[in-house]
Amino acid sequence: MAEPSFRRGEGGIADHILPGNRAFVEGDIIPRPPGGKGGKPKDAGEGDGEDGFRFVLTREEFLDVFLDDLELPDLAKRRLAETEEETPFRAGYSVSGSPSNIAVGRTTKLAMMRRVALGRPRREEIEALKRQIEECEDEVNRLALEAKLKSLTEKSRRIPYIDPLDVRYRRFENEPKPVAKAVMFCLMDVSGSMSEHMKDLAKRFYLLLYLFLSKRYKKVEIVFIRHTDRAEEVDEETFFYGPATGGTLVSSALAAMRAIIAARFDPAEWNIYGAQASDGDNAHSDGNLTGQLLREILPLCQYFAYIEVGEEGGDSSVSRSPLWMLYDGIRSEPLPLSMRKVCRRSEIFPVFHDLFQKRDAQSKVTP
Repeated sequence: MAEPSFRRGEGGIADHILPGNRAFVEGDIIPRPPGGKGGKPKDAGEGDGEDGFRFVLTREEFLDVFLDDLELPDLAKRRLAETEEETPFRAGYSVSGSPSNIAVGRTTKLAMMRRVALGRPRREEIEALKRQIEECEDEVNRLALEAKLKSLTEKSRRIPYIDPLDVRYRRFENEPKPVAKAVMFCLMDVSGSMSEHMKDLAKRFYLLLYLFLSKRYKKVEIVFIRHTDRAEEVDEETFFYGPATGGTLVSSALAAMRAIIAARFDPAEWNIYGAQASDGDNAHSDGNLTGQLLREILPLCQYFAYIEVGEEGGDSSVSRSPLWMLYDGIRSEPLPLSMRKVCRRSEIFPVFHDLFQKRDAQSKVTP
């Protein structure tokens, strides 16, 4: 006698006929079997469980996933560089080359054309002549056929199936690739108004930017500029770890960037990018000069990102600092300027991702 079966169905209400049922009548609701809460059931055959699923990513795999949908906006290939690695491309055929580059199809075609032109006897023709000789009973005809067979065999030997003249090799030439040369200017305010929390946020943002550029691009240079009331170009170690403090003149950093562009990075050959981090504080007398310098720099840039850092617990949606209001006025003009504000560590990656996510070729830089 069959017993009722219990299983997890697709849900809903359905009618079933269970042979041998003595415990349930129509309208009864069968209780759901107790399920496990994860892990291995206590007793065999009782409850459901779930296996823990874990996997480990290497550092390279994590960065590939982390940076997969990011790019430098509007990166243009401007010139050919002698140092750029060249790409081989197909350039017809040659009569010499490496055995691995033999063009079998081309070689076979040329060999067939040569055999047809020289009248090389086909194998089928020689085989048919041999059968005729075997079947021939007339001695005179047999001798004639054997003479013909000898002539065809000798001609076949003189005209080989594949001649060295037929062999062709695939030919490759190196084509120089256009180089997308780019430079990223990292401008960081280290003045006295920047607290340790603000500096930490700025450095974390630049660390993400450094990993992104070094991982995804070969021909990108990074220029580190830090400033108080005066700016200086520094190396990576000093930029991230060197102590410095003082007054605040944002124009000094922009002036240093403009001077370095004029001296080392021709906009006709380089894609120029900028990323500036500051708490938004600036001397009132420096506002006009800062705005003038930024308006001179932005037309030379493919993209310029301004990140304003605030104190922990601040409202990133409200920004009324002097520098923010100045840049906000410039942002209304058709210039490649984007602005964001971060107050917490958890906001850094979303802001970074938003600034450098891949955009459609026809899209514009959004504020």
